[in-house]
Amino acid sequence: MSVRVSPSERIRAEIDALFGGDRDLAEVLEDVARLGARLIIQTAVEAEVSEFLGRARYQRRTEVSEAAAGSRNGYCPTTVKTTSGPVTVERPKLRGTADPFVSRLFGAGVTKTNALETLVIAGFVRGLSVRDVEATLADALGSEAALSKSTVSRVCAAIKTGFDRWRERRLDDVELDYLFLDASHFRMHAGVRAEPVLAAWGIRTDGKPVFVALAPGGAESTDAWADFAQDLVGRGLRCPLLVISDGAAGLIHAVEQVFPHALRQRCLIHRARNILAKVPATAQTEIKQAYWRLFDTAGLGLDPGPKLVAAVQARIDAFAQRYQSHYPAAVRCLLTDRDQLTSYLRFPAEHHRRIRHSNFIERTFGETRRRVKVIGRLPGEASCLSLVYAVLDRASRGWRGMTTTPAGMRLLHDLRRQLLDPPTQLPPPADARQPETVAAVA
Repeated sequence: MSVRVSPSERIRAEIDALFGGDRDLAEVLEDVARLGARLIIQTAVEAEVSEFLGRARYQRRTEVSEAAAGSRNGYCPTTVKTTSGPVTVERPKLRGTADPFVSRLFGAGVTKTNALETLVIAGFVRGLSVRDVEATLADALGSEAALSKSTVSRVCAAIKTGFDRWRERRLDDVELDYLFLDASHFRMHAGVRAEPVLAAWGIRTDGKPVFVALAPGGAESTDAWADFAQDLVGRGLRCPLLVISDGAAGLIHAVEQVFPHALRQRCLIHRARNILAKVPATAQTEIKQAYWRLFDTAGLGLDPGPKLVAAVQARIDAFAQRYQSHYPAAVRCLLTDRDQLTSYLRFPAEHHRRIRHSNFIERTFGETRRRVKVIGRLPGEASCLSLVYAVLDRASRGWRGMTTTPAGMRLLHDLRRQLLDPPTQLPPPADARQPETVAAVA
């Protein structure tokens, strides 16, 4: 990479490269956490230098009337210890300055503390409030190491601006085959229990994944989910073919209101957890294996469609008959809303393992919750949403898309025409209505 590229830009390239491989998402996120620490501290230090010199990188002194004397003279690597391991940042060097440049970020003892951990999680995320960031940095690094207000503002404004622009964008060009809806709970208001953050992501008709929307919910009620979904429609999102979610009643009712023509799939993993919670520990292994065998369609020799759905529904009947007397509560749980357990079987077989559950985002949600635990409670709604957005936005770049076979493409086309664009029923011809009219007159 060119030496003219700044250290912060090189770190961004490293983060983007992480999501280009085939590594497990959980491992990638751990590396992103370390690179994120480097990126934020590097950006802050570079901003300090720009403020000190009064001009941006490669901007000439003659172009800025109030620029200070001096020029950049490379970088000196400095290692800072954190609980995630050592982090190396490039401290800028200057020459020809009237006064020596001293970074306020690198205070005495910073390399012997976990200051970056606090900076990245408690400072930067809370940094939507400049006063909060300054207070956090002063506590973590000492008053002499506090950043200036302008530096804090520049670092913090970037993520807030990106999130605001993203959540207000139009969705007219986003056409989805599959829409996933889920929520995760975070503590964001004093004296209140953890509240849900509602999330939507999907798979487009070209097979590419897309992170669609994020919003606070207050509660997972029908009204909250309906407002969330109506906002998507209001910004131009068209009805998907299949909506995948857990069994939250408010979410289900909202989907039926806002996307009445879409099929609905209940997450099989959530349903498995519900069933196992009603079975004694000694029988859970048996029930779990029997449950997942219901949806193992490899040996049935049937193409996706009504026949395959009927075959799996017959298996559910057999499961219920076998275990009804021993575990009636578990069987009743399985049979509730049973038709929505097999909706995915009407879609291309190569997509089945991806669209029968909503859990691939939960590891990312879990990573976000783990980071929030460090500071206990986020200071407000905006901070919480920005943290979740920052994690999910980066993670979404590593989500795998879907490959569709020609047969699968034909099936999706037929489903789209059947569900979203059904043929209009023609009125009967005039001569067919005439006898009835004559009879009525008589």
